[in-house]
Amino acid sequence: MMQSSQKKQTRNTQHPPASKHLVVSPFKGKTGVRRLINAFGYSLEGFKAAFKHEDAFRQEVFLTLILVPLAFYLDKSPVEKALMIASVLLVLIVELLNSAIEAAVDHTSTEHHALAKQAKDIGSAAVFIALSIMAMVWGLLLLG
Repeated sequence: MMQSSQKKQTRNTQHPPASKHLVVSPFKGKTGVRRLINAFGYSLEGFKAAFKHEDAFRQEVFLTLILVPLAFYLDKSPVEKALMIASVLLVLIVELLNSAIEAAVDHTSTEHHALAKQAKDIGSAAVFIALSIMAMVWGLLLLG
């Protein structure tokens, strides 16, 4: 009896409850301009990683390089141009988030698991919706 209560006590002390107050990331201490500079650097690293490792992101970047200048060239109102450009950038945002989800899932395990597949499929669905929004905005403004 004494041993099992000792095990419980040891187990509880080895694994304290998760709390934001117990463990602080070493990256959280930066403030002000230093934080902004670091954040900018992390963003650039993220763009580089996505461009290097994600075929879909590269394709969407090339599409962006065509569509954004085209939006400025077309005889559309400023609001229409903003909608066209925002819909293209939305695709990039969602693709970056999808790629981040996929990387996190793959880091956790490369084994096939139903929840891993579900997470990746949901991310893919989000990209599909963003592409659909872009197609709808461009279609309505060019054809409607």
